[in-house]
Amino acid sequence: MDNTPIHELIFSNDPVRMNWLREDYPYASVICPEEFSWTVQNEREGDELTTTIQIRNDGRHAYFTNTGSIGIMFPVPDKYDSADVCLEHRCHAHIFCGGNTSYMMCLRMGGGAPHLGMVLTEGSLSDYSVVRDLSKMSNDRGCFVLHPSSREFAPGETMELAWKIFPHQGKEDFYDRLQKFPSVVLVESERYVLFAGESSRVTVRPSFEAKEVRVNGKTLSKEADGTYRYLFAGKEPGEYTLPVEADQVRTLCRLYVQEPLDELVEKRVHFIVENQQYDGPIEELKGAYLAYDNEEKQLVYTPENDFNAGRERTGMGVFMARALQREGLRGHEREEESLKKYRDYYLRELVDAGGGLVCNDTGRDNSYFRLYNYPWAATFFVECYKLWKKHEDLETAARIIEKFYTQGGDHFYPIQMPIVSICEQLAAAGANEKRDELKKLFCRHADWLIAVGNHYPASEVNYEQSIIAPAADVLLQVYEITGKEKYLQGARKQLAVLELFNGRQPDYHLCEVAIRHWDGYWFGKRRMYGDTFPHYWSAETGRVYRRYARLTGEERYAEKAETSLRGVLPMFFRDGTATCAYLYPYSVNDRKGQFSDPYANDQDWGLCSSLEE
Repeated sequence: MDNTPIHELIFSNDPVRMNWLREDYPYASVICPEEFSWTVQNEREGDELTTTIQIRNDGRHAYFTNTGSIGIMFPVPDKYDSADVCLEHRCHAHIFCGGNTSYMMCLRMGGGAPHLGMVLTEGSLSDYSVVRDLSKMSNDRGCFVLHPSSREFAPGETMELAWKIFPHQGKEDFYDRLQKFPSVVLVESERYVLFAGESSRVTVRPSFEAKEVRVNGKTLSKEADGTYRYLFAGKEPGEYTLPVEADQVRTLCRLYVQEPLDELVEKRVHFIVENQQYDGPIEELKGAYLAYDNEEKQLVYTPENDFNAGRERTGMGVFMARALQREGLRGHEREEESLKKYRDYYLRELVDAGGGLVCNDTGRDNSYFRLYNYPWAATFFVECYKLWKKHEDLETAARIIEKFYTQGGDHFYPIQMPIVSICEQLAAAGANEKRDELKKLFCRHADWLIAVGNHYPASEVNYEQSIIAPAADVLLQVYEITGKEKYLQGARKQLAVLELFNGRQPDYHLCEVAIRHWDGYWFGKRRMYGDTFPHYWSAETGRVYRRYARLTGEERYAEKAETSLRGVLPMFFRDGTATCAYLYPYSVNDRKGQFSDPYANDQDWGLCSSLEE
């Protein structure tokens, strides 16, 4: 045993010698009440590190801790420098604080092994917090602070917590390694977000011979394959935390039951029409779909980019157009009239239909130039065309795309560029010449993406899931319209890196939900950085999985796609309201997390993805 502080952790067979510990936070340092003392001891055996922490109540009286009373720092380098640095020297940390079974699966961002795993071997963890350097803004996820489960300390009593760190080869190898530890209970659910009326099999795999296994209070029988299965019936919408016990080892599985999709869509449509469309005296905002404050029950507009009347708010227009194409809402006059007003607003205030220019805010204000706005505007007009068959909408969409490419779009990573959709609609309308012109632009874009490969240029964030997902999406769509194998191969290279952002912990917030950790600050009322599980752009990974599965027939990606796309649906509520982000950590820089931000802002893109054909 050694109590010397550790500042470096490099695996012996790592060709690039990545240090898995951050230099700016102390590994295994303990934050605790002033009445407590603590010691840390580390023992190395080859590439494995065992850390044992003892925390003692030195006070004269008992002390009952809560989740946030004690924190232990675990500083792995989950941060975004340049892409080339990230791919070899930074990691995605997938954390599960599940009681006695708790772990971290850290994956090098480029996918190269060895990766880092951590498993709790003694004690219980119930949550984690984050400490961030806010000067790094969106580019640093921060230092993780692991919270032991709440307990009662008698005077002089000591609690011991221990974990083991080990190298692994990737996701499958990590979970295989976990099952070799003596007191681990792995839990997996068939579905994590269920629609009311569905059921899900929850599978429990103790790593030891358990005398009794219980889920949600029910004792289970052992199956022939050595696992235990519990059938969860999703009756009423809401969150369900299922206690899982195997002898004295306690963990959990967290599921969410959502209303049937048609009901969810209809309620959201009605809420937008009733509450999120401006109909006041300010002329330039008439017809706009705006953000909404669920606390104060009022619309939100400021000229600040992420709260204005353009940009991501276009997702409400796309959602409305797609919803109104569905059987249950088709022909609803009031809802269609609302969308027509929004279309009129869009053409009046945001878009030059003749030239394809897409502006950043009302009054055709383009003082802030942003290429992201173009694919969203093009998607909106394509969906309007599909709904009403007005040829001018299809022409407007085509001009927007052409303008996007004249302004450098072929060296950009656009989110939701409607490549296949506009090509199909142009062909169906007999506009084959225009379709072929756009196909050339799309192919030129895809060729550049192949040439760049994984050497991604920085965007609004240096390196992120919503750079890589668009790269894969464009390449897959161009493969779909050309059939050229090089585009599919290019997409596979992107997909291998994209998958690393997603974990598979037994919690609907986390399973196949991409790591994002800044959107609550930019789009929310609370203006908080921190892990957003879920955030709606996570569904971009699901969209890529779904398209890839359809094009290749690889069924496991269809299953992952369904989990990912459903993973953002808890952002929408039974009364039609919604949230732009869920702040998942227990706290971020001592500000309490675990809440849905009060603003409904840009999240409807997540619901759009479930409606996409």
